Amino acid sequence: MNETLKVLETRRSCRKFITDKMVSDEEIKAIVKAGTYAATGRGLQSPIILVVTNKELRDKLSAENARIMGVDFDPFYGAPVIIIVLADKNVATYKYDGSLVMGNMLNAAASLGLGSLWVHRAKEEFEGELGKQILENLGIEGDYEGIGHCVIGYAKEPAPEAAPRKDNYVYYVK
Repeated sequence: MNETLKVLETRRSCRKFITDKMVSDEEIKAIVKAGTYAATGRGLQSPIILVVTNKELRDKLSAENARIMGVDFDPFYGAPVIIIVLADKNVATYKYDGSLVMGNMLNAAASLGLGSLWVHRAKEEFEGELGKQILENLGIEGDYEGIGHCVIGYAKEPAPEAAPRKDNYVYYVK
């Protein structure tokens, strides 16, 4: 089996990160680059990617995400890097485009031996004051919707084995 297929079959969500070990800039850039090569409708590249390594902002985003979720724990599970995907709502395929960016980055992280997890509620975060302020501070204008957070870091433990695939997952029509 080739390496790409192996990564696709073995990548799992990570919810236990080593909290005091930062991912290298080189690895972050490689993951983000993989995201920029995701397929997008009509090649319009509707998503944008925000990379957060600043601990203070990371913690504010975590607190806001937890508030939206209604929990009292870190929904980023200690991951030191938060990569947020937003996409232009004026493009008909924006949700799909952003989802493909997320998928590419999750798989790229796995290919580098890093743990990763898709965390939701980016939509609500960027409809709120914190998200709007982040975009304004970065000079980003437009009608963007948060698609998700790709949280990455070093996993505390090995990924579990995949659950068996369900029997009725695929139907072939010949």
